[in-house]
Amino acid sequence: MFAAFSPLLAAAAVTPDPHPAMMLPFVLLLAAIATGPFINKHWWEHHYHHVALGLGTITALYYTLALNSPGRMLHVGHEYISFIALIGSLFVVSGGIHIRVKGEATPGVNCVFLLIGAVLANFIGTTGASMLLIRPWIRMNKYRITAFHIVFFIFIVSNVGGCLTPIGDPPLFLGYLRGVPFWWTLEKCWPAWGVAVFGLIAIFYVFDSRNFLRAPKPVRDKETAQETWKVDGLHNLAFLGLILGAVFLRNPPGLSEALMVAAAVGSYFTTPKPVHEANDFTFAPVKEVSWLFVGIFATMVPALDYLELHAGALGLNSAMKFYWGTGALSGVLDNAPTYLTFLAAAMGQQHLSLSNTADLATFVAQHGQELVAISLGAVFFGAMTYIGNGPNFMVKSIADAAKVKTPSFGEYFFRYALPILVPLFALVGLLFFSPWRVF
Repeated sequence: MFAAFSPLLAAAAVTPDPHPAMMLPFVLLLAAIATGPFINKHWWEHHYHHVALGLGTITALYYTLALNSPGRMLHVGHEYISFIALIGSLFVVSGGIHIRVKGEATPGVNCVFLLIGAVLANFIGTTGASMLLIRPWIRMNKYRITAFHIVFFIFIVSNVGGCLTPIGDPPLFLGYLRGVPFWWTLEKCWPAWGVAVFGLIAIFYVFDSRNFLRAPKPVRDKETAQETWKVDGLHNLAFLGLILGAVFLRNPPGLSEALMVAAAVGSYFTTPKPVHEANDFTFAPVKEVSWLFVGIFATMVPALDYLELHAGALGLNSAMKFYWGTGALSGVLDNAPTYLTFLAAAMGQQHLSLSNTADLATFVAQHGQELVAISLGAVFFGAMTYIGNGPNFMVKSIADAAKVKTPSFGEYFFRYALPILVPLFALVGLLFFSPWRVF
């Protein structure tokens, strides 16, 4: 499918120099995503796709007509199809697996569950792991579940846990699409993953132990009873394996995406209806993500290209600065385009182009520390707000539907993210990117 456009895709390797004002659609779209649901939820739910498509069209027309660079937009379109094929297929297949839990969880069992979720996120993505595990997480803590149970689930399973493979989190998958080796993230990021994940689990254990001791004795007695688990839809593990295998296929163009879509279709039509009903499965979340990322992928191009060509003016000259810079924006904007933006800036400082696979290989080999900083900043700090990463809002919506108390946007940030995540992420920065680093 993509072979017919190969001349235009090759031409996209030459980075155009957009006018800085053309970054405005990108800023407007991200601002709309952040504030739209809070300013007028009803209007946003009915028109978010119009906003995304309209702003994306402005950028596409600018590149096609004003810069005479249609190949640049086709290249981004190819990346979008790959991105949404992975996210969508993981969402559908994970929605066909239902985990039923009887009995209640002790703090120790909860910690093991969160650790399993952090590992699983690297195989089925933070979106897939979040959708698969949030309902059993609520059920196994139903007699004493509070806001912090949902918050730490978002911290660990929906974000921090997924930094070991490109499948784990959208920013890393975008890097893989650009040419970052698949196993590079596991090789370079696992020490920081260990510090962050086990640090968060230790903090959660303190919270959950106090909550457990405050629970009435009948509840504590239930939680020490034997737990029983049952999993329905296990045949979908084969479809998950197909998606994982498809990620490694780069040729011929389009085969990887076709296999992912085939896995999603196969899963959907072979999963019994009661399983989907038990998971409250609908296409609404993935539909919203698909439309919004059409706009994000299109409007982020001027920002990426401008930063690539003018990176020297940013003053980013160390891994620590890239870590905090990427993290700060990933917490309040979407972490996937933020990752690409700072990667483009880092490569631009070395007179390398993100659009050139050979340049990226050179950057990975010679400036791996900066790439580690950008990767961790994007993945970890996506947990800072509900809008930092796609699964965050999905988890909140499911918890709200289950009548679980969840923090408001401000409470999430000021009561939990700021006092818990920032000190832990500062420790990661000190250990891995400071002059006194030990790793």
